[in-house]
Amino acid sequence: MPRFYTLLFFILISFSAISQPVIRKLAAIKTTVAPKIDGSLDDDVWKNVPIATDFVELNPTSGRHEKPEERTEIKIIYDNEAIYVGARMYETSADKVARELTTRDNIANDDFLGIVLDTYLDRINGSGFYVTAAGVQFDAKYSNQGNEDPNWNSVWISKVKVDNQGWTAEFKIPYSALRFANKEVQTWGLNFVRKRNFEQKQLFWNEIDPKKNGFINQEGELTGIEKVTPPVRLAFYPYASTYVNHYPYNTTGVKNTTNSFNGGMDVKYGINASFTLDMTLIPDFGQVQSDNRILNLTPFEVKYNENRPFFTEGTELFNKGNLFYSRRVGGQPIDYNNAYDNLAPNEAVIKNPTETKLYNATKFSGRMANGLGIGVFNAVSAPAYATIQDTVTNTSRKVQTSPVTNYNIIVLDQNLKNNSAVTFINTNVDRFGKDYNADVGGFVFSLNNKKNSYNLSGFAMMSNLFYTDRQTTTGYSYEINAGKTLGNFTWNIIEDLVDSKYSSNDLGIMFNNNYFDHNINMYYNSYKPKRYFTSWGIYGNVYYSRRYKPSAYQTLNFNSEYYFTTKKGLWRGYIDLSYKAAGNDFYEPRVAGLVYQTPASAGIGGGINSNRAKRFYGGIFYFYRKIDRLSGYGYDSEAYYTFRISNKFSFGQDVIYSPRINYTGFSTLDSAGTTPIFALRNVHTIENIFNLKYTFNNTMGLTLRARHYWSKLNNKQFYNLSPDGALVDLTSTNFNHDNDQNFNTWNLDMIYAWVFSPGSELSLAWKGSSQTNTDQARNGYLYNLHDTFTQPQNNNFSIKVLYYIDYQSLRKKKHA
Repeated sequence: MPRFYTLLFFILISFSAISQPVIRKLAAIKTTVAPKIDGSLDDDVWKNVPIATDFVELNPTSGRHEKPEERTEIKIIYDNEAIYVGARMYETSADKVARELTTRDNIANDDFLGIVLDTYLDRINGSGFYVTAAGVQFDAKYSNQGNEDPNWNSVWISKVKVDNQGWTAEFKIPYSALRFANKEVQTWGLNFVRKRNFEQKQLFWNEIDPKKNGFINQEGELTGIEKVTPPVRLAFYPYASTYVNHYPYNTTGVKNTTNSFNGGMDVKYGINASFTLDMTLIPDFGQVQSDNRILNLTPFEVKYNENRPFFTEGTELFNKGNLFYSRRVGGQPIDYNNAYDNLAPNEAVIKNPTETKLYNATKFSGRMANGLGIGVFNAVSAPAYATIQDTVTNTSRKVQTSPVTNYNIIVLDQNLKNNSAVTFINTNVDRFGKDYNADVGGFVFSLNNKKNSYNLSGFAMMSNLFYTDRQTTTGYSYEINAGKTLGNFTWNIIEDLVDSKYSSNDLGIMFNNNYFDHNINMYYNSYKPKRYFTSWGIYGNVYYSRRYKPSAYQTLNFNSEYYFTTKKGLWRGYIDLSYKAAGNDFYEPRVAGLVYQTPASAGIGGGINSNRAKRFYGGIFYFYRKIDRLSGYGYDSEAYYTFRISNKFSFGQDVIYSPRINYTGFSTLDSAGTTPIFALRNVHTIENIFNLKYTFNNTMGLTLRARHYWSKLNNKQFYNLSPDGALVDLTSTNFNHDNDQNFNTWNLDMIYAWVFSPGSELSLAWKGSSQTNTDQARNGYLYNLHDTFTQPQNNNFSIKVLYYIDYQSLRKKKHA
């Protein structure tokens, strides 16, 4: 261990011989007359303004300067209300300008132009504003040198025009969309990015070196902004929604059709130049995309994506240290399964909510001029109750499955020199009832040397679970990550330790604890075009894991990948190799103190996809794995495509087939619940997703997503576990032998959205779903697909109106 930390110290003090980058500067000119935002650059205010031009390519050929006939020219002016961007993107023909229509925040096969502003010039955080040649807006927040948060939304104005010289764009970005210091003279970080879809080129005004770590730290500078005052940033987003839900219960006393009406409001308030308060009161998330539910055969929960806007937008501070899994907020009640305990004869659970409702949620966040970022998150969820009914007397009773719960996060994030940072974070869950409370806190750090060529990062955490009837449980974890981050060849070494009592699952997510892991990752990337490739790279990984206490070997894995982009046709592909040594799994038996010996395996595969700019785009993937036990094998195969019929209409499909033949794993427990039964089994899984998009214009569109997932499990032979974890002949007889599974889930999400004014939206949604899981595996994909339509369908129709009210606009009207 001392040698390991000596190596880390050496990395910190190491330096690179790479020369300092050139930082371009662009002067903004103040105007007293605002330009008309119409996509034309014929206003007098654009004359005699400095031009940003001579963009440099990042992809597919790094370092190449743009051609004169395809050049980019951009100007920036400002007044007391906003900054304005005027840009011309030259092309030799209007036919080379890709302009597929999409709804807001979705970029498809489009040319686009973006401006990224680092208003505090900390070289870590930024805000991006983009517009496509079809006039579609996209905006994003950037943090940690380039991590993109596309869920952040702001209200700004843009217009575009396409002509025989290419296309033009104008932006108006009000100061209410930005955070900046209240200083007499401002210098901001600045970069422009242009995408030329015809040749799949991505170009930047201030050159981005792919051999360097980070994006915001490679920006140029915007100078000349003087005497601008941050405005009062206050906006209201009231909403109203109505739902009609139909599910054929066909049960006496239970309605097949129900309806509801909801109302609430989001509030965004700029407390000062640096900090913003976001609040959602009685939020409504009924129109978010359905979860991709699966047949879960692992001992761990499934992690689902977060689709609720409030929890995806502007959460970069709260994601430090990976302690925040926002699906916990408003998630499944903590005592959900208790509803099924102690049922009297003739009683049945007729209602058991799978989610808790929120009263409110609040985010307070911002960064001071000295680089200190402060974030506070708080949410309160309502109690949840299950309804239990006596099927003979029809009397019912309620059982509480979740008390009123408060979720809280506090973050202090201090920027340091050389794009470094140190963070304190604490998460807390308070349940106002008999259930336990939880607290997790610690430090996160990321330190770079002066050349940003080496990095040392990691965290140290402590968790506490506070019980009313027993002693507090305290656990610890840490991670140290050290590596080279500059050049064609980069690497890092990671050490993770989590003790057996550490738990962050009340507001975060972790699948298991009690491990001591090591990772070595190595990368080599070539960005210079060769005979056949514009770029290529090699990745290698070694992963070694032990149980922490009592110490025991768990697994040893080797993985490598070769990836490339072809010069002809711009096809992208990769080849994967994998070897897993035999190991010990302490979680698969589902009984503490037991272990399962996992077999060795080896795999090979790869994938390739065509140029996304083509009208028909697609790809394939295949990976085969051979198991060193009972002739086991499996593979994952995928085929996907997108067909763009016109700039308005496109559709696509993604089909994944994943058979597992002669695999072994946990099947069930005996009747006493103490002896695990393992099985030799075949599992066939097919996931089929179909997407359709029709966009009427750049503010109105219709999307449809249909997903069918089928997984069939056939048990072939049962086994017991020996004390050393090997599979032995079955001696247990008292367990359910009929535990084959046939799992089907079907979801359809169709949403019409219309942004009828900046920040305001009308949306109509239809969500249909069904799910079955039987103990009889049925053959035939088409049969199972048809069967999902014969099962009881849950159909939900909703209408939601969200309206944007800006305080500055109200004040202007009042004084008009």
